[in-house]
Amino acid sequence: MLFFAFIVYTLLLFGIAWVTSRKADNQSYFTGNRKSNWMLVAYGMIGASLSGVTFMSVPGNVMKQKFFYVPMVLGFFVGYMAIAFILLPLYYRLNLTSIYTYLQERFGQYSYKTGAAFFILSRTLGATLRTFLVVFVLHEFILGPMGIPFWLAGAVFVGLAILYTFYGGIKTIIWTDSLQTTFMILGVVVATVMVCRELGFGFGTMVSQVFSSEYAQMFDTDWESKTNWVKRFVAGIFMVIAMTGLDQSMMQKSLSCKNIWDAQKNIIASTILTNLVIMLFLSLGALLTIYVLEKGIVIPPLPDGTPDTDKIFPTIALEHLGPLAGLCFFIGIISAAYPTCANALTSITTSVCIDLIEIDKRPGWSETCQKQVRMIVQTLVAATFLGLIIAFGILKNDAIINMVFKIASFTYGPLLGLFLFGIYTPIKVRDRFVPVVCVLAPVLCYLIESCTKSLYNFEFDFSLLLVNAALTMIGLLCIRQSLTTTQGR
Repeated sequence: MLFFAFIVYTLLLFGIAWVTSRKADNQSYFTGNRKSNWMLVAYGMIGASLSGVTFMSVPGNVMKQKFFYVPMVLGFFVGYMAIAFILLPLYYRLNLTSIYTYLQERFGQYSYKTGAAFFILSRTLGATLRTFLVVFVLHEFILGPMGIPFWLAGAVFVGLAILYTFYGGIKTIIWTDSLQTTFMILGVVVATVMVCRELGFGFGTMVSQVFSSEYAQMFDTDWESKTNWVKRFVAGIFMVIAMTGLDQSMMQKSLSCKNIWDAQKNIIASTILTNLVIMLFLSLGALLTIYVLEKGIVIPPLPDGTPDTDKIFPTIALEHLGPLAGLCFFIGIISAAYPTCANALTSITTSVCIDLIEIDKRPGWSETCQKQVRMIVQTLVAATFLGLIIAFGILKNDAIINMVFKIASFTYGPLLGLFLFGIYTPIKVRDRFVPVVCVLAPVLCYLIESCTKSLYNFEFDFSLLLVNAALTMIGLLCIRQSLTTTQGR
């Protein structure tokens, strides 16, 4: 039944893709012809922001880290406001297709290429981690028992994602994101209701049990702990600025809105809705943990012997709550994962084509020629995705949500430093040395984290992103030019 549901849902996506991609050109692919409805974009961004990682990893991680994710969620709100009222006006004023074009105007060609390259690296690693989680569920519970190897399951999923965005691009994604958001929320609501029924909880009892349990603890006051609430709140602010405001994939949707005011309304609305949905996921996580302990369910371990919390939700939904819960969970995880993979394929393809190859600036390249190059690039990006998904299947040793933010701390740090330095200082730099600074900053970050952890038992956790950005800005100061005549904006 689950395999049949997968086929039906995928065909539905292809139907939407066919409708939205008719008469599509390269501008439809890259910007949606700047005609997107902001309410539709805002609703769809819930699924794109949360992804399959939130759907599975956030509820499961409550068993280990309680509600210590909440301070990050509060930080997300502040970060989104900075995106809406600082970054979006900048992007719209410069009429950008790729947001990294700003770095070219501010610093020069090397900075521009470096920013685009770090985005491509960051988005590729993050998106493949998120996609891996869904492929893992597909293989573990459906395709594996049928004798289908993991690599083939990955190839099928990535192949389907690339096919339904091949022509429509961002125009298609905005519509399919809305469909996927609906099914993702439906999945978590049904799971919550089914777990409550199994535990004999009504709504009032559920709220009481969740928020009176030890798992509802939100603020870790231990300064040395990696889940300290101050670290997480500050990290949440800058993590969302980096992973959304400086991410071509997320900003590509907002830049497809009709005007700056619509784009800002989109960000504000999606922020409020997304944070509410995250709280629902955390509540479900507490219920799942209570259910596991009460029923004595054994969760498969990680290599270090601790429970693999990413398996809590799928194990309970697919093996303990009956076929309806299993079906809703499966559709929910698929609908949460498709936008992650498809958005990343589209945005990375956009960045490679616009930022690195610069197909729109090549004299003599016709619309047909540009489209052919874009399709070749998208195919190569998809192949890279598949290789990394297989690699993550071998290397996984932590909750995916933690791995995603850890990688982001290293790869988005230089991007955050470049934009902060460009926006808030008038200083010019020696552009050709910018790539060196941006490579050295994450290396120094790794060394600093290793030393503080071993010598002082202090962990930066996700706030390492700020250390990375600060090192990048210090490096940029070291390569500044003598004259400071340019403007920061």
